Amino acid sequence: MKVLDFSTLLPGPYATMMFADMGADVLKVESSTRPDLLSGMQATHQHLNRSKSSIALDLKKKESIEVVKKLVLDYDIVIEQFRPGVMERLGLDYESMKQVNPRLIYCSLTGYGQSGPYQNRPGHDNNYLALSGMLDYSRRKDEKPTTMGIQVADIAGGSMHAVVGILAAALHREKTGEGQHVDISMTDASFAMNAMFGPDYLVNGVEPKPEELLLNGGTFYDYYETKDGRYFSVGSLEPQFRMLLCEALQKPDLIGFAMSEKRADQQRFKEEVKATFLEKDFDEWLEVFNDDFEGCVEPVLTFAEACEHPQLKARGMIIEVSDSVGGEQKQIATPLKFSSKKPVYTHIGPQLGEHTEEVLLAHGYTKEQIVELLDNGVLC
Repeated sequence: MKVLDFSTLLPGPYATMMFADMGADVLKVESSTRPDLLSGMQATHQHLNRSKSSIALDLKKKESIEVVKKLVLDYDIVIEQFRPGVMERLGLDYESMKQVNPRLIYCSLTGYGQSGPYQNRPGHDNNYLALSGMLDYSRRKDEKPTTMGIQVADIAGGSMHAVVGILAAALHREKTGEGQHVDISMTDASFAMNAMFGPDYLVNGVEPKPEELLLNGGTFYDYYETKDGRYFSVGSLEPQFRMLLCEALQKPDLIGFAMSEKRADQQRFKEEVKATFLEKDFDEWLEVFNDDFEGCVEPVLTFAEACEHPQLKARGMIIEVSDSVGGEQKQIATPLKFSSKKPVYTHIGPQLGEHTEEVLLAHGYTKEQIVELLDNGVLC
């Protein structure tokens, strides 16, 4: 499949990186004048845009719109991340593009979607999470929500749902020949991720609260500090895992509290686990919860430590991708594993407009026409 990518920042480029990793031909339509928060983060930019081509156009020029419409005849998918109305003003919205290519799958990926009172409102990851309701009960009691180290709404909400929606639309087109518009809201997707505890509120009126639920600190399922200030994750929910945890902690007297469903007993057990973890250093607990332990306890690793973890190394989660000067750059691999096809990693993310001439020549433009477009400021 061929993807025409108008997105910037994180959600759209991550989604199109997934397509490129799976073998799609992705062409980025970029502009030197459009600000991009991640453009100054070179390694991140090269990671998110690996295996893609880049064409640089000034979309405010009418000649650029004609270039795009000529390109879209040859493409299966368009993904854009502008605020609603921007592509329509440019003449590149779904209704205009499907007149050129009726089979086109056109995905709009935005913070709030193409409708509703917030459709034109700017936002970022923490804003979408805040409105979803999940942040309020994903915190400690009497403490503020935690600022995430990763972008949950952007990637889990935006990128992943965009890829699923586009692939579903591609299957629909395969059966019917019809293209369609896929409208992805990162706020909608974040709200939908309240899948564990949201239904209990909708059906029974039980609102999820901080540190009162099975998985948010309301039980011993939690993170525990070691003597030297590191942390371990404890997820020993099932009875057999709780037994193993008590044995590993050398606290057989806690088994009764561990198995109890009474809240007071659960809290007593949690306090005992907390106190016990503070008795040993991180490395000492690593020896206790070693590779042979099967009770759902794992260390909280730094990113550098995660890169060296034998499980992630065995899964090939760090790969080397060719750069533009004959070398290689380490990058995070795709997590998708297929039995019949290997991922595609052709090169790191290209420079702005690196493939402009190559793409235009392939679509019937002469070198003289390309020089004229460059002189007129259409190519940037």
